[in-house]
Amino acid sequence: MLRYRRTALILLATALTLTACGRLYDLPPPDGEPVVLKPAELVTTWTDIHDGTLMLKQDGTFIADKICIAVDWEEGLTQSGTGTWKQSSNEKQSFVSVSFDAPHPETGEERPDSYSALRRQNNVLMLWTAVGDPDHDYPHCMLTSSAS
Repeated sequence: MLRYRRTALILLATALTLTACGRLYDLPPPDGEPVVLKPAELVTTWTDIHDGTLMLKQDGTFIADKICIAVDWEEGLTQSGTGTWKQSSNEKQSFVSVSFDAPHPETGEERPDSYSALRRQNNVLMLWTAVGDPDHDYPHCMLTSSAS
């Protein structure tokens, strides 16, 4: 009996230590199925829940107006401006990488943001990326297609 208590206490202590050091899980992706998109399906205007827009153009450039972006440790940051975009895909899903011409005005970051493609119910196409510190369950940045 004493042995089982000791084992239970060790497991409890380990679980609490892991929780204190970081999350045991990541916020799951939004509902939807991964999808491979054709470039023509990406060339449209994408909108987030706060009416930010990302217009992907056929020539590989974009215009953004206050779109949600993936910035480490921050919630709710947006970015406007112009830049270039590229598509990549694996067997199951497309990814869109956007690189702004200018760094973010608040963070100074110049790294590209990458969005994953999903098909939601009613054939709604979505690009999404995780936002902020995963320990705080910030909502994902999600952009839906106007062509859906």
